[in-house]
Amino acid sequence: MNRPGVCSNQDEQGQATRDSVERLFRHHSAQLVSTLARIFGLEHLDAVEDAVQEAMVSALRTWPHQGAPGNPPAWLFQVARNQLRDRLRQRFLWDEKSGEVERFTAFLSHAESSPPRFAQEIEDDTLRMTFACCHPVIPREGQVALNLKLVGGFGTREIARAFLSNEVTIAQRIVRAKRRLRRADIRLEIPSSDELRSRLEPVLEVLYLLFNEGHSALEGAELVRMDLCHEAIRLCRLLAGHQLTSRPEVHALAALLLFQAARLPARANAAGELLLLQEQDRSAWDQQLIALGVEHLQQAATGNHLTDFHLEAEIAAHHTLADDFASTDWQCILDCYNALMDRQPSPVVALNRAVVLARVEGGEKALRELEVLAENRCLRAYAPFFTTRGEILRDLQCLDRAAADYQRALELTACEPVRRFLTQRLEEVLQQG
Repeated sequence: MNRPGVCSNQDEQGQATRDSVERLFRHHSAQLVSTLARIFGLEHLDAVEDAVQEAMVSALRTWPHQGAPGNPPAWLFQVARNQLRDRLRQRFLWDEKSGEVERFTAFLSHAESSPPRFAQEIEDDTLRMTFACCHPVIPREGQVALNLKLVGGFGTREIARAFLSNEVTIAQRIVRAKRRLRRADIRLEIPSSDELRSRLEPVLEVLYLLFNEGHSALEGAELVRMDLCHEAIRLCRLLAGHQLTSRPEVHALAALLLFQAARLPARANAAGELLLLQEQDRSAWDQQLIALGVEHLQQAATGNHLTDFHLEAEIAAHHTLADDFASTDWQCILDCYNALMDRQPSPVVALNRAVVLARVEGGEKALRELEVLAENRCLRAYAPFFTTRGEILRDLQCLDRAAADYQRALELTACEPVRRFLTQRLEEVLQQG
């Protein structure tokens, strides 16, 4: 008979291992898919994805009981390689490509003892995949959705959230994009300089959305998925450092991501509870990332082409470089949001603008704008809208309405730290009411 608590302990350890596998898989799946697709061709993309998925299933099945291997990325690649070998042998393709697969296997087997690879050239398999998925034969929305699936490792639910859309629509969009990719016989390679620049805009959008998902996780026990944030920054800085793609908008996006990432260490307290910006310990912000952000922001100022990334980077700079919350230049931030709304209005930009408007002109003015925004169908299942409105209603002492919005946000949220924050807010307003 097991001692009391042993089963519980084993269950907890098993769950921790499963969580670790999922984080690791998310981090490495893009590299595995991209490398295997480069070797075997995009016409075998489905087989590659299935093989990599099988590697995760195998890890989830064995690691909780046997423990994680010493070199997890190499283990995952070898399992995916074996799965793919079984799938492709009947097509007489495996023997032709096996040498290159084994060379990459050997590289991974020794990678753990070497410093982490930070590529200084654009010849990076993940970027190759990113640019391939942004081929002009694929419609723009399909480019971004396919990239989020293959490069970000996102599920359709997460991609639907990024687009404020539904899962069925996103699934169909991805299927059509894959079909176009195969029919066009596109090679997984870096395009020529002319083609490269035409594909740059959707690539930057992918990196932006990739970081956003890591910055505000849709579900799970973690508030932030650092692996996604770091990968988006890595790829963006890779672009910023290459002679063909070192453009002001790339540096602007790099600055934006770095400023946002610098504040991540203070987004939660020691217990993992969410902290609002005004509650954060600014001494915990990453000063090295802030300095890098300033460098990229200065490089973004060259030329005369203003992009949304420039405006968002300026907003992030005002938040990050202010001495404290009280000294934040809210009027300049509001001006940036006004410019964003003039350029390309969106419900999410309007929502963020309302938060700043409350600081500059008061909560009642912000609430009136939110009431108009509530008519937008895209926001009816968007948890941050109800959280934001709940906060403003709470400040205005409209406690019953605030409670209703916190409750709705809870129904739409699966991220545990956010759920705990909303639950606490809900309890507070119910007690006060």
